[in-house]
Amino acid sequence: MRLFVALDIDDSIRDRITRFLEGIQPFAPEARWVKPESLHVTLKFIGEQKDEAFAHIKEKLQTIVAPTTDIHFRSYGFFPNPKSARVFWVGMQVGLELTALAREIDEQMSQLGIEKENRPFSPHLTLARSPGGSGAPHRRKEDRPNQVFALLQKRLSTLPEPDFGQMTAKEFFLYQSQLSPKGSKYTKQARFALK
Repeated sequence: MRLFVALDIDDSIRDRITRFLEGIQPFAPEARWVKPESLHVTLKFIGEQKDEAFAHIKEKLQTIVAPTTDIHFRSYGFFPNPKSARVFWVGMQVGLELTALAREIDEQMSQLGIEKENRPFSPHLTLARSPGGSGAPHRRKEDRPNQVFALLQKRLSTLPEPDFGQMTAKEFFLYQSQLSPKGSKYTKQARFALK
């Protein structure tokens, strides 16, 4: 099973982002757009695991004690950069608590032999990917200038910077990701409260 750890987002923020997407999707028709119901904030991508690993992963995540954290969703950007854009995302202003939570999850998973992250935590909500493009935020050697998001970038430059609101994250989840030709389907498998 393919697993990751993430925060869900409040419905009010999801609704604002959905309305934003409805207005801009026609400006990047080649992009693979994320379904609004699939929006989440990834804390740790675990990847393919054998079914029997699930219980151990859940057990490790249950040991994490972390505080609730405030998140402000605003602005947008492109990974790795606007000229060679592979990913279009919504930005987040977060406190140190969220970075500490991601680091603790990474540490707990590494004790199970799951590879540690090799780059700093970069919280964001992915809205769209270029066709065939990786969702990784860092630069890759195959990155080339492209036009997938060029018209969208031009349109966004005429609009005020979006502000999608704030929420307090009170829990995180272990998700299963099922890949299909129609896009990935994410299912919550376990919930973990923040204090």
